[in-house]
Amino acid sequence: MSLLVQKFGGTSVGSIERIKAVANKVAKFRAEGHDIVVVVSAMSGETNRLLGLAAEISSHPEPREMDVLVSTGEQVTIALLTMALIDRGLEAKSYTGKQVQILTDSTHTKARIERIDEVKMRADLKAGRVVVVAGFQGSDEHGNITTLGRGGSDTSAVALAAALKADECQIYTDVDGVYTTDPRVVDKAARLDKITFEEMLEMASLGSKILQIRSVEFAGKYKVPLRVLSSFEEGPGTLITIEDEVAMEAPAISGIAFTRDEAKLTIVGVPDTPGVASKILGPVSDANVEIDVIVQNTTADGTTDFTFTVARSELAKAEKILQGTAAELKAREVIADDGICKVSIVGVGMRSHAGVASKMFAALAEVGINIQLITTSEIKISVVIDEKFMELAVRALHSAFELDVE
Repeated sequence: MSLLVQKFGGTSVGSIERIKAVANKVAKFRAEGHDIVVVVSAMSGETNRLLGLAAEISSHPEPREMDVLVSTGEQVTIALLTMALIDRGLEAKSYTGKQVQILTDSTHTKARIERIDEVKMRADLKAGRVVVVAGFQGSDEHGNITTLGRGGSDTSAVALAAALKADECQIYTDVDGVYTTDPRVVDKAARLDKITFEEMLEMASLGSKILQIRSVEFAGKYKVPLRVLSSFEEGPGTLITIEDEVAMEAPAISGIAFTRDEAKLTIVGVPDTPGVASKILGPVSDANVEIDVIVQNTTADGTTDFTFTVARSELAKAEKILQGTAAELKAREVIADDGICKVSIVGVGMRSHAGVASKMFAALAEVGINIQLITTSEIKISVVIDEKFMELAVRALHSAFELDVE
C-alpha cells in the first residue's frame, strides 16, 4: 500500500456537499489500505471574502495581519473535513500549517517553505489516522503565521509529499488531467497520460493554468511524482514525472500553450553601438517589468530596431520608460502593439526529432498566419502573432503535429 498526499482546491471543498464527497473519496482510499495526508484550500470564494473585509477596514493593511486573516479560511475547511471523516468511522486529525510545523521565511503574504517537521504526521499515520493539513500557510521562526501566496496549497502539498517521501502527490482539481491544449479551443484535445516536469513547467509558464509553476518546480527538485485528477469524476488523470519514466519514443510535441496577455514594444532607429541593448532594457527591468521575447534587427544605415514583449498589463508603464530612452538615444520613434498573443509548442521529443520548427512555421503559413517574433528553448518554440489568429493557430498546430483525437 502507498502513502498518498491528496490536495483538494477551493472548488473541490466549495460546499458542505462537496466536503462530504471529498470525505467519501478519502475513505475509499483508506479502505484500500493507503496512508493518507489531505491538504485543503479554503472553500471557494472564502479568501476573496476575507480580502474584501480587509479592504473595508484599511486601504493598506499590514501584511502580517493579512496572513492572520486569510489563513482562517483553510482552518475552517480542515475542521469540517476532519469532522466528516470521523463521522464516517475514520480516525482523523487536523493541523494548521503552524501546528504541523511548516517553517517558512518571514516574507508575509508570499513566504517560502524552509523545512517541515513531519514527526507528528508520521506518528498519526502509524496510528492509522488520516492527517488533514491546511494548505497555503505555515509559520516563521518567530511563531508568526505566514501564507505562501498564489498557488500556495499546491506548494504545501508537494512540500509535505517531499518531506514524507510519499509515493505520490495527487492534485484534485475541476479538470481530469493535463491536455494537449485547452479543450475549449480545440475540441479534439487529448488528455495526456504522462508529461515530464520540464514540459509541465513550460506549459505552466506559457499560459496553462492547471498547476502553479512554483509547485511543479518544487516537485521536480525533489522528484515527487505529481498526478492531476478530477474531484468530480473518476479517471487516471495525468502523471507528471521525470523524463526517464516517459516513453523514449515520445512524440516531438506534447502540448500547445498560448497566452493573450502579451504586448509588443519597438524602438525604431537606435544607433547600432555596443551596450545599446542594456540602455534600452535596463530601465525597463529596473522598474520591475518582466521582459519576454527580444529581437534586434540591424539596418543598412547603421541603426537598429529593437523589439521586445511584456505583459499587457505592464505596457503603459514600459512604453513611458521607453519614450524617455528613445529621446535620450535620439531614436526615431516608439511603436506599441497590444493586439498580439504568444503560441508555443512544447515537448521533450524535440531533442530527438528534427524539423520541428520548420513544420510549425509551415503549418502557420498554410493558414495565412504571419509570424512577428520567434523564441526557442531546448523543448519549446514560441511565436508571437496577431491575437485575432490565436485560436486558428492553435488548431492548425494541434492538427499538424497529430495531437487530434478522433
